[in-house]
Amino acid sequence: MTGWISTPLDSRLLRGALDLERTASGVRPHRLPARAREQYPDPFLSLVEAQPSGVRLVFRTAATVVELDVLPTRAVFHGTPPLPDGVYDLLVDGRRAGRATAPGGNVLGVDTATWSMTLRSGPAGTVRFAGLPAGVKDIEIWLPQAEATELIALRTDAPVETAPDRGRKVWVHHGSSISHGPNAESPTATWPALAASAGGVELVNLGLSGNALLDPFTARTVRDTPADLISLKLGINPANSDAMRLRAFGPAVHGFLDTVREGHPDTPLLVVSPILCPIQEDTPGPVAPESDNGRVVFRALGDPGDRASGRLTLRVIRAELARITARRATGDPNLHYLDGRALYGEADFAELPLPDRLHPDSAGYRRIGERFAELVFGAGGPFAPGRPRHPTRSGS
Repeated sequence: MTGWISTPLDSRLLRGALDLERTASGVRPHRLPARAREQYPDPFLSLVEAQPSGVRLVFRTAATVVELDVLPTRAVFHGTPPLPDGVYDLLVDGRRAGRATAPGGNVLGVDTATWSMTLRSGPAGTVRFAGLPAGVKDIEIWLPQAEATELIALRTDAPVETAPDRGRKVWVHHGSSISHGPNAESPTATWPALAASAGGVELVNLGLSGNALLDPFTARTVRDTPADLISLKLGINPANSDAMRLRAFGPAVHGFLDTVREGHPDTPLLVVSPILCPIQEDTPGPVAPESDNGRVVFRALGDPGDRASGRLTLRVIRAELARITARRATGDPNLHYLDGRALYGEADFAELPLPDRLHPDSAGYRRIGERFAELVFGAGGPFAPGRPRHPTRSGS
């Protein structure tokens, strides 16, 4: 097609990314900044933070055709079926108007026993959206939530300009794989994306599969990220990784909250405990995959009797998070707590069971997103529009 207009890909067009890494062919969005990425040796965290859950290109244009050249990197975990190709969701003036995948791409083989990784290089591909309505409109292209993505080129048949600021509040959310949403059908179908849409806010999704572990560099990332609303969905990863005992968990939660409050002393801050997960309600981790009639499911390997020695289960974690937030809220009226079972509890499990015993499916994500929007963004919720913000006792 003649008459293409190329637009540089930079931070002016990207939302939801905290850093852009220049590559030989373009830019790679990251959800943790460079300083944080220097402070962990975990290859799995390196993998998941580069998967752009919640990251989207946003611009205004009269174009009727949009093309985006990308180089995806798809992870394939040994012994498990490959995930389907990542989906790119197109929104026009806030409504979904298209969905596409990108051909080609790299394949990253991951051995979950040793966490060694082997990269097989592949070609870049093009995501194309045609037949867009005429006239000036706001475009959003949401990147695949479970595929690291290099952005190479943006082409349109009409000029592109930066989208105007709509005055929406910025919501920073941190959580585990359930917040990251690799099992969701598309990037706008993760529960944080659904809740953000219902709440009319701009999402920064720091859901990090397997890595909501109260790491100090993650706390500093939340502290340093501009935010009007903050939520922290904590607890499932310390339990299913068996990474710490109760003695370490409580102080780690306090330290995480202390760090966040250094940068956001009065921002509404919501702590959310784990949703219902029967395999870990009373059984400590670690959690390991196993085969069940050809499908991958998870099993908790710990001994329930070890709870007395401080090993973590979800019931123990919820009680500790409720205790910590109640105590801190006496001096921090903008701190709130939500039991995750209000988002997905026993009745929800009976209706929408966890397919792999650990993660919801798309219907489960929709349920969680709808509940969060109702309980948190709705009338009387901690993020409800117009809810007064109370200054801290120190007046900071």
